Amino acid sequence: MTGTLAGRGRRPGPIPPQVIAILSAELPSLAEEVIGEVRRSVPEYGRQEGTPKPAAFRVTVEQAMAAFVDQVSGGRDSYERRDELCRELGRSEAYQGRSLDALQAAYRVGVQVAWRRVAHVGRTRRLPSDVMTRLADALFSYIDELASLSVQGYLEAQSSADEVSGVHRRLLRLVLRPGAAGGALAESAEAAGWRVPDEVTMVAVPAGARCVRDALDEDVLADLADAEPHLLVPGGHDAERGAMLHGALPDRRAAVGLTVPLAEAADSLRWARRALGLVEAGVLEDAGPTLCERHLLELWLLSDGALLDQLARREFAALSGMTHSRRMRMTETLGAWLEAQGNAVEAARLLRLHPQTVRYRMRQISATFDRQLADPAARFVLDAVLRAHRLRDRRASLR
Repeated sequence: MTGTLAGRGRRPGPIPPQVIAILSAELPSLAEEVIGEVRRSVPEYGRQEGTPKPAAFRVTVEQAMAAFVDQVSGGRDSYERRDELCRELGRSEAYQGRSLDALQAAYRVGVQVAWRRVAHVGRTRRLPSDVMTRLADALFSYIDELASLSVQGYLEAQSSADEVSGVHRRLLRLVLRPGAAGGALAESAEAAGWRVPDEVTMVAVPAGARCVRDALDEDVLADLADAEPHLLVPGGHDAERGAMLHGALPDRRAAVGLTVPLAEAADSLRWARRALGLVEAGVLEDAGPTLCERHLLELWLLSDGALLDQLARREFAALSGMTHSRRMRMTETLGAWLEAQGNAVEAARLLRLHPQTVRYRMRQISATFDRQLADPAARFVLDAVLRAHRLRDRRASLR
């Protein structure tokens, strides 16, 4: 699409009334075909959560086609309603976070479907070639005009959203600075009409993820232009806020930090980003927005991978001379035994082994780790290191 208004004012000669009647009869089924083909052909419209509101989308298509038939028949009706619907479609696409390319691709698909139908009708009804030429010129000029109106609406909404986003980004950066409750934040929040909350919950979003801006609650701050996009949700994360995130983040992947006092927002965001990294690495399961509060142990144990490796080398130095397979048998058995709190039968169930096998192995392990197993503090360190390594090993099994 060129995005111009060149089609406006160029009206081909009227189409014969009998042809108008034929075209009018095609409109109901043509609308369904256009909508279906757009959803099949343009990926951003193919996802269920990515489609425009069905009623609004259908009304726009039906109004546009009815106005086209009226126009080529020489009608002089006002098209203000149609024009506003097209602009609103563009605004809606911007608010939904879809690209301008997707919107223009939808128009290209629409005109291709419409012309195929017109050409088919022309062949079956043996319409004169000069009539078909006028219809083709009228149709492609008309769609160019509609696309231009939608682009106008898209750019208007994008400009407005960019202005709001700029205010949000400035507020977010102030919140994340040390001393967030300072006067600068209070002044900026008052100017923006944003109520400074006592507690906040930060949300980490993958770079490039689509966010439906108009699905966000008005008090949520967003910085989606950051290299590591993030949201600030005032208060805690409850069912209502969860539903909001579900609608605003169609790709589902995100991480919700802990609810903390405003001054600790940077900590909440740090934990959320760490959880998102573990999801992307395959350590934590990717099942919708990941809640940090459900993975506190994992976040703690895996907070410093290099330090964990150093600790493991020191704690398991006695195994360094063994073969890899023997080291694996001993650490797996020890981990299960510690998890089962020294119950050989339960450890055997975890390992899917006979209890006697576990007891035999534990006699060897006890000889190697005699001092550490006798000391509660040292035993805790062994358990923590083994749990952390089991979490990291989940990456391969999840994949």
